[in-house]
Amino acid sequence: MFKKVILFVSVLFTLSCNNSEKKKSSIPRIGFLDFVEDATLTKARKGFTDALEKGGYKESDHTLEMIYRNAQGDIPTLGQACDYFISEHVDLIASNTTLSTITAVQRNKQIPICMMVSPRPDLAGLTDKNGQAPSNLFGVYETHDYIDTAIAIIHEVYPSAKNICAIYSQSEPQSVAAYEQINKRCKALGMEMNGLPVNNSSETQLVVASLLKKHPDVFFALPDNSVFASFETIAKSCNELQVPIFTSEAGLVQRGAVAAYGADMYQWGYQSGEMAVAFLKGNKSQKPEMVKVRKRVYNALAAKKFNLKFGPSFEELK
Repeated sequence: MFKKVILFVSVLFTLSCNNSEKKKSSIPRIGFLDFVEDATLTKARKGFTDALEKGGYKESDHTLEMIYRNAQGDIPTLGQACDYFISEHVDLIASNTTLSTITAVQRNKQIPICMMVSPRPDLAGLTDKNGQAPSNLFGVYETHDYIDTAIAIIHEVYPSAKNICAIYSQSEPQSVAAYEQINKRCKALGMEMNGLPVNNSSETQLVVASLLKKHPDVFFALPDNSVFASFETIAKSCNELQVPIFTSEAGLVQRGAVAAYGADMYQWGYQSGEMAVAFLKGNKSQKPEMVKVRKRVYNALAAKKFNLKFGPSFEELK
């Protein structure tokens, strides 16, 4: 009996030592929540991790643990990934795109959330009756004001364009609001807007084909997860019918769109990463802030294909 007691105490002591050692060697843990696999959104993730590294947090140096999950465009999987982070008690959830941010906020009120590639909280329906964002939400947002400039670029470099088409995801508040904003701006500039909703990226080819049958002058690529995930398919269909693509997302210009005015995705992620660094170093009182870096950019090959000219106010993306 005495030996059993000694053994039991010994086991408790060992577990206590192990837990103590684990606590001493603990490092910050971030759960990175992505909704879709996409080259444009990957730039934001890269900017985020680069900012962390500059701030002294790097996985290879064992100063940070990053747990990455991508829902591959599936909303139930997105919820499961978020629940996993919560069960793991990560120190911070980094949410990339609107649906990731909404999911993280709806499922968790304690763990801080650092958002990127997401709209202002009120535009995403995340504010309370007093207009206040969740207390555990910070990071970098965008409004839709810049979209007016993105549409004006069409009027500036392609003045004969009168018919614009677009797709938008019905489940994304940012996408619906962006479509409504574009529609208003097109009317103000004397252009006609035709749009159709999609439920996911698998529908885009058929929906885009339907829109292109109406012989639009321009396709406008919205800030939309379905657009991001299937952009190459959209570009192929538009190129075959000689329809140029304009957009509000600089990352899509590198992937074949003609021109854009909008946030630089890498810088967006980097700005969010800087806020994450500040959080990890003790600044727990940060609030959501506006994205700082926007650009007027164009793709030289696409511009040449459609015989469109861009002045010095535009940056050529290679």
